[in-house]
Amino acid sequence: MNIGSFIALQRKRLNLTQEELARRLGISRPTLVSVEKGVRDITATELVRLAQEFGISVDSLLSAKYEKEAVVTLQKHTDKRVSKDGTLRISVPQKKLDIFKEILLYILAQVGSKPNVGETVIYKLLYFIDFDYYEKFEKQLIGATYIKNHFGPTPIEFKKVVDVLEKEGALERVTSKFFTYEQRKYLPLRTPDLSKLSGNDLRHIDEVLSRLSDKTAKELTEYSHKDIPWATAEDGKPIAYEAVFYRSDPFSVRTYESL
Repeated sequence: MNIGSFIALQRKRLNLTQEELARRLGISRPTLVSVEKGVRDITATELVRLAQEFGISVDSLLSAKYEKEAVVTLQKHTDKRVSKDGTLRISVPQKKLDIFKEILLYILAQVGSKPNVGETVIYKLLYFIDFDYYEKFEKQLIGATYIKNHFGPTPIEFKKVVDVLEKEGALERVTSKFFTYEQRKYLPLRTPDLSKLSGNDLRHIDEVLSRLSDKTAKELTEYSHKDIPWATAEDGKPIAYEAVFYRSDPFSVRTYESL
């Protein structure tokens, strides 16, 4: 079965008409018809949105059974997920809460005292640390699940990690003012356990902090909204890690070989 036929099958499974699915994807019905017939390729944005609509992973949408028949068309960039053997690199977040705890404490120790670094800024720093790492190394660092909301990527495990650290006496929540805005900040009460991180991991984190930690919450929110993973995600739904391979040049942190 080719991917167009599979899309048609999944649409019918959900009792969606072509008109309904096309509207959800932001394309015309004739365009969807062309996709289902296999005469039009699928863009990166449509690929991610289709997976979300069907409630399956991109990996399932591009399953091994017909993976090589699927062609992802990018408007400006080649498909950076394709390895030399022609396979697609797909990721499912691998939650590493112990690593999350130590990285959060490290971030707070390094930049938490800056007046602009409140909860919203921390969310964005974690997002870029995680997604940049995956683009560079094709593996997870924290592997948190980030949800798309109005203020940018939000790590859903954050509250649990903070609760655990606070219970352990390793972190304290405080409220302060940044200009006229009330701001939630976090103070580290112990040194992070860096044995859980490699020198390469720390260099990567330091680079992200150096590049982004002086930005305000508003600046980082606007910046994150221009990143392809956030832009292609559905409101309130998880942001796909694999979307980093479709990033535009201002956000891409990796040099790719020509295919």
